[in-house]
Amino acid sequence: MTGTRLILASASPRRRELLNQLGVSYLCDPADIDEAPLASEAPEDYVQRMAQEKASAVATRYAVPEHAVLAADTIVVIDDKVLGKPRDHFHGLAILARLSGRQHSVFTAVCLYSVSGLCCELVETQVEFTQLSREVCESYLATEEPWDKAGGYGIQGLGGAFVRSIQGSYSNVVGLPLCETWQLLVSNGITTALGPGDEVHE
Repeated sequence: MTGTRLILASASPRRRELLNQLGVSYLCDPADIDEAPLASEAPEDYVQRMAQEKASAVATRYAVPEHAVLAADTIVVIDDKVLGKPRDHFHGLAILARLSGRQHSVFTAVCLYSVSGLCCELVETQVEFTQLSREVCESYLATEEPWDKAGGYGIQGLGGAFVRSIQGSYSNVVGLPLCETWQLLVSNGITTALGPGDEVHE
């Protein structure tokens, strides 16, 4: 599969930046799917289904084995509830108040659709927030940072000041777990700056 062209099924600038770190050549072709959760669907099942559907939807536009499609979906979960992107100011306040002083989980599902079929990884990171005052939340929501992000914060930006501790992958919280993504790519023959797939050992 040497020479397979990678397609990133995402318009996220953060995922592009992380993928760039791996030295991968790729094209962006975002997926357009229905992201509504199913009734009684567990958060872990939901995030994996979203990544799989994104990869599968974009893969229909390209021939294999000449192309492979990488897709990812990230969610923030607390009390078994998925916290989406803030819809408005008051929703943003409610999200930050819920995260304040507590630990939450960030799940990212990464899927690669290639000639080998659909390969997926699910990564979880535990993030603990410090206590946030109403004034701090208001100040943060006055910036442009939280509005396009799951859970209403960006750990790689100003929102990183809220994070007291993290257990697991930092890049997972940003939106693409680098270790698992790298292993997924090279084990399926996608060349990175670290070499071809046969150099990865688990």
